[in-house]
Amino acid sequence: MTVPPAADAYFPQHGDVTYDVEHYDLVLDYQVESNHLAGRATLTCRARQGTSRLALDLHGLRIGKVTVDGTTPAKFRHRAGRLHLQLAEPLLQGQAFEIVVTYSGRPTTVPGVGGGAGWEELTDGALVAAQPDGAPAWFPCNDRPSSKATYRVTIATPPAYTTVANGTLVDRRQTASRVVWEYEQAQPMATYLATLQIGRYATWRLEGSPVPMVVHAPARLIEAANRSLAEQPAMMEAFVGYFGPYPFPVYSVVVTDDALEIPLESQTLSTFGSNHLTLGWQDQRLIAHELAHQWFGNAVTVRHWSDIWLHEGFACYAEWLWSEASGRESAGQHAASHWRRLAALPQDLVLTDPTPAGMFDDRVYKRGALTLHAVRLLLGDERFFAALRSWVAAHRYGSVSTGELVSHLAGAAGRQGPALRRALGQWLYEPGLPVLAHKGTAGLGARR
Repeated sequence: MTVPPAADAYFPQHGDVTYDVEHYDLVLDYQVESNHLAGRATLTCRARQGTSRLALDLHGLRIGKVTVDGTTPAKFRHRAGRLHLQLAEPLLQGQAFEIVVTYSGRPTTVPGVGGGAGWEELTDGALVAAQPDGAPAWFPCNDRPSSKATYRVTIATPPAYTTVANGTLVDRRQTASRVVWEYEQAQPMATYLATLQIGRYATWRLEGSPVPMVVHAPARLIEAANRSLAEQPAMMEAFVGYFGPYPFPVYSVVVTDDALEIPLESQTLSTFGSNHLTLGWQDQRLIAHELAHQWFGNAVTVRHWSDIWLHEGFACYAEWLWSEASGRESAGQHAASHWRRLAALPQDLVLTDPTPAGMFDDRVYKRGALTLHAVRLLLGDERFFAALRSWVAAHRYGSVSTGELVSHLAGAAGRQGPALRRALGQWLYEPGLPVLAHKGTAGLGARR
């Protein structure tokens, strides 16, 4: 069976560029004790080109039945995490169609360069941490960041557990032995941002935020969570000022009873481990970092993974902005400190092509943030933050590239646009670390 072309050079075994999914409707049942998931996924799709073959991503789960527009494909094969379909009738460019897949099994992580991502069992519950390639661990999908869809997730879980998914809780109903939770994510979302969080959680709201904020945490951690998240409403207010309106109807935080290696962002919510509830800067910066991803990564998403600095560099710079806004160190002080650290490291990473193994290299985060600070020094605060707000507004719920950002910033720079382009060329496309200029200078990217 012929397979569709790869969608992303970093993950050639994921995604299919011949079609887009416009909506996922997932109906699930999860047994916590046995870690067993049963699901029925209905994918509302549209062909981007004429084709008689399709591919979906689904890892480690058994396929029960597959239909395309109610008809069984002429052939289908599920192997190595890919479900290949040979259609009975070819699709035309622009044609709408529906794929329905029933499946079941014991979900786990998808092996990858970072050690695996996807479904993870907790001591008492489960979570999904899918970045970058873990979404196929729990539902069949077109797993590429450039395909964004709306979602409805309905999941039945044991009554002792709270279940949290992306978006807005639209229904919760009790059956004889289960609680059925229904969530709607009305704003388009990339597959890797879809999540489920299942645990014995109390739920409450944080007051004082311009956007509704909800916290889900074990009862024993309520006091610690409130103390650690006390600044989050002020962070939200500051980021709305810097980046523009919060792009979703609600922001939620889940705190697991388990310790986690790192926090993670998902669209409309972030997840922290019980070990992240301190008032120290290392944890407070992470709270700011994950919140900033709602603008940069969630609302505005990279088209290809090689541009991941457009997520992580912006979120890292948001940490420095919050530090500045909250009376801690200024963004300039953070920039100078991290420039010195990067200068002492090997100069062998290109920000716009860090390689799959280097996607989450700390240099991507810090060099990305330094790039933004350099632009801020050239443009000045008023033009810089106006450019960030207009960038988000122009691309909200869409997919972007570094080239588009460079053009956007050059337009904001006006007569300084050519100088900004030259400087950004060094920060973005060359491995050597440029000198960080002083405020008000045009030598934005002068070489060391």
